[in-house]
Amino acid sequence: MAVRICRLLLLFWLFSGQVLQILCLTIGINYGQIANNLPPPTRVAGLLQSLNISRVKLYDADQNVLSAFLNTNIEFIIGIGNENVSTMTDSTKAQVWLQQHVQPYIPHTRITCITIGNEVFTSNDTVLKSNLLPAMQSVYQALVALGLDKQVNVTTAHSLDILGNSYPPSSGSFRQDLAEYIHPLLNFHSMTKSPFLVNAYPYFAYKANPNTVSLEYVLFQPNSGITDPNTNLNYDNMLYAQIDSVYTAIQGMGHTDIDVRISETGWPSKGDPDEVGATPDNAAMYNGNLLRRIAMNQGTPLKPSVPIDIYVFALFNEDLKPGSTSERNYGLFYPDGTPVYNIGLHGYLRPMSSSCKLMANPLEILNSEVR
Repeated sequence: MAVRICRLLLLFWLFSGQVLQILCLTIGINYGQIANNLPPPTRVAGLLQSLNISRVKLYDADQNVLSAFLNTNIEFIIGIGNENVSTMTDSTKAQVWLQQHVQPYIPHTRITCITIGNEVFTSNDTVLKSNLLPAMQSVYQALVALGLDKQVNVTTAHSLDILGNSYPPSSGSFRQDLAEYIHPLLNFHSMTKSPFLVNAYPYFAYKANPNTVSLEYVLFQPNSGITDPNTNLNYDNMLYAQIDSVYTAIQGMGHTDIDVRISETGWPSKGDPDEVGATPDNAAMYNGNLLRRIAMNQGTPLKPSVPIDIYVFALFNEDLKPGSTSERNYGLFYPDGTPVYNIGLHGYLRPMSSSCKLMANPLEILNSEVR
């Protein structure tokens, strides 16, 4: 059954808003692997199935992961890194990449989307920015040539820093210096019916201005909210305001037919002394309340009939990620499969002895099923 029509069954609620258990989660999860202590993908596949999480976003096209998830019915977004964007502008190389990283797995692994690059427009690399759309077009054309364009769409993920203005949401607009890149990109999304992905973190806004940004507002806690003076729409949380700012910016460039989806959002459970708000309690509050909103099938004030589509960051804490302490502590789970904090997600990480044998070549797995 498709994730969008999966029936949500609530098992229990705590009125604090921190704990929620549901039988089928419509959220997606980011599965990062910048760590040296993570369980093998075969065990992760079992963990996600025990959690009833059926959408996963990768930052690459890891063969071990895609092989481990064969026949699990889990839907994947896979990625092509910024370092390979220029290569993908060559249509022949794009087709070879698809033949190696996508075609062998379909339909046994459900690959539905490919992201080309990550937060490209907020980099200082003008060549990378210029190559992004040609790379997306090349990969899309290769999908068409292979007959996969109806199953797999092509997009890229953006930082919210592409916005020149985000408040109030009705005044959302893209940065002027990025208009030459974003306008043709939106035309591509409109033509291919692919989503516009945004990495949105209210945590960053709170961390930067804890004295002026309300913690209740960023954590989905009860508060009076903020009313947009132009639309009279009331926003009781920052994430929804951010989403609607992006919708307004897209509309300002002439498009009303593009879906905005959140490819990353989350809250760290630990940080450096200057990382205000990075605590287990706040992380549990943010993600727990977010799950509750998703379970309610809610839309934003601007798009009330369009349920928000979100991938939470991240599945595991990643001990090798560079940067501040918070970067290594966004996970919902420790590598041993235990929750970092309790929001009602109690999965099961199978022992190594009961894990399936992982073959190096996915075609070996498919052939073994036929014998």
